[in-house]
Amino acid sequence: MIWGRLFGEFVDVVEWLDDSPNTLVYRFERPGHEIKYGAKLTVRDGQAAVFVHEGQVADVFDPGMYELQTRNLPILSTLQNWPHGFESPFKSEVYFFNLKRFTDLKWGTKNAIILRDPEFGPIRVRAFGTYVMRIRDPAVFLREIVGTDGHFTTEEITDQIRNIIVARFADVVARARIPILDLAGNYEQLSDFVTTKIAPEVEVYGLELTKMLVENVSVPAEVEKALDQRSAAGMIGDLARYTTYQAGKAMGEAGTAAATGVGVGAGVAMARRAGAEAAAAVPPPLPGGGRHFHVAVDGRPHGPFDPTALAERAAAGGLTAETLVWAPGMAAWTRAGEVDELRALLTDPPPPLPSG
Repeated sequence: MIWGRLFGEFVDVVEWLDDSPNTLVYRFERPGHEIKYGAKLTVRDGQAAVFVHEGQVADVFDPGMYELQTRNLPILSTLQNWPHGFESPFKSEVYFFNLKRFTDLKWGTKNAIILRDPEFGPIRVRAFGTYVMRIRDPAVFLREIVGTDGHFTTEEITDQIRNIIVARFADVVARARIPILDLAGNYEQLSDFVTTKIAPEVEVYGLELTKMLVENVSVPAEVEKALDQRSAAGMIGDLARYTTYQAGKAMGEAGTAAATGVGVGAGVAMARRAGAEAAAAVPPPLPGGGRHFHVAVDGRPHGPFDPTALAERAAAGGLTAETLVWAPGMAAWTRAGEVDELRALLTDPPPPLPSG
């Protein structure tokens, strides 16, 4: 009865209430690390509790409520070697583990790393991104990383994880064999590849790398310029066509201001050529006095004929008042009898002499 009242007054509640965003492990503080027999242990969702006795992991508790008695602590009871029938307090440390996923943890290369690109050869790149991590095995994480730290935060492990990622990133990218030109369109593929390769190295610490994201891979400025030129060349076709394009672009810019003048000059030249061709279609006048006439014979033009030749044709009957003629300056073909210059050539022949 006396023992029941005594231990009833000293029953503890062992729990961890913490809303900090970066705490991974918290050690339950108790003076002398003394846990009373029959204490209530509360492990909430997203937590795990680990009992440590004399520096050795004794028991691991999943979410739930437990009454701490010898029958509920088989491993600890064996280590403690409880006297038969004596329900006494025991000294142990209780560590609470935050099992949630910690997101948006940063990683990045402090210095440029050298990769061998299939197109550009050795090239210096920088990369950065984020990753998601959680505690996978509390007992392993306690032994390998936490030790006796009573309040372990993400800042104490992220540097180590970042160093692992950066140390393996160059090897992983080299094995992926993704050209620099194609990296921007393959960040997701690269992220999955890196996660798969690095996750086993993180598991040895009792952690799980659930997702690693590559957000950017940058190259030196001179390489970016070369990539821009290569992209422009690819849009046009090949390097020869790209060179032609550049030359044509420069000529086009220089000739824009003179384009109007060139068009006017070309128009004038064409007009002069057309005028010359039109002039060539009309035969020039032949040397000699008087106008030269074309004469229609059987529906076809002949000539031109000078006044002498016209007189001979008139005398021979090849040019009459009804014959159609044309000369430069006339609007249309006209009867010879209606042209003043030819009327004198068309005198009627003298009648035959009377017989004697």
